[in-house]
Amino acid sequence: MVKRAPPLHVLFAFEAVARLSSFSKAAEELSVTRSAVSHRIQMLEEMLGSPVFDRTQRSLIPTPTGAAYLIAVRRALAALNDVAAQVGETSRKKRIALTMPPTIARMIVLPRLRNFLDQYPDVEVSIELSMSQLDYKVGDTDLDIRFGTGNHAGMESRCLLDEPIFVVASPRYVEENGLREPKDLVRAQFLRSKLEIWRPWFVAAGLDWDEPRAGHRFEDLSLLYQAAASGLGVALARASLAKPLLDAGALVSLFDVTAASPYAYYLVYHQAVVERLEIVSLLEHLLEGH
Repeated sequence: MVKRAPPLHVLFAFEAVARLSSFSKAAEELSVTRSAVSHRIQMLEEMLGSPVFDRTQRSLIPTPTGAAYLIAVRRALAALNDVAAQVGETSRKKRIALTMPPTIARMIVLPRLRNFLDQYPDVEVSIELSMSQLDYKVGDTDLDIRFGTGNHAGMESRCLLDEPIFVVASPRYVEENGLREPKDLVRAQFLRSKLEIWRPWFVAAGLDWDEPRAGHRFEDLSLLYQAAASGLGVALARASLAKPLLDAGALVSLFDVTAASPYAYYLVYHQAVVERLEIVSLLEHLLEGH
């Protein structure tokens, strides 16, 4: 009984001899001496406790034991070759790791990835979602999308999305609360998020109101917009991010007042990453709509 598997060089020698029906040809293929091949076959037979070739014939023919073992060996070597090929393919892949807010991933990044990946089929993209948009910390990613002023010490940043903010609500909510002009918002429930502050819009609308301190709060903009569409109150929105709900009529824009936000979405990265051609191209694709 075989107590352990034969060494790989023994298995390679056995498979070569069986395939070529010759110790000499096997030795030539393996770049070893004929005696080395003979020694490896002898080692295999000792481990199996049985001859693997019938040496009484003019050509080398596997014995029943050798034939059965040859099937298993070829399967094993094929499996090893498959793994090696997969590892080689994976090692050739270039990876780009990104971190970003969920809404930006869905509405901005994913629609712009297709053309980039068609151009760079050897690139794998890894996207990690982050809710801490206002607190930038250097991580292991190549590119980060962060919400804020774009000022991050020791980092490069390029503006990805900077749109004016405006008020949205569901058509039913507008009708039920009689929201016809900005001052009517005194009757409304303000939906809040640290990503969109109300004070700049109040100023643009001529309302001397403080930032709301009460009201439902959402840290993901998709949830904020969906809450407004569900009739929970009024929210601040950006056209690119709220587009599906606006197009569907689930949300409507109130009044003819927009305001510039003090914050925008920025691509943030170390200068060193732009030495990689694929990252430079990804930046260009992401910024093409800006």
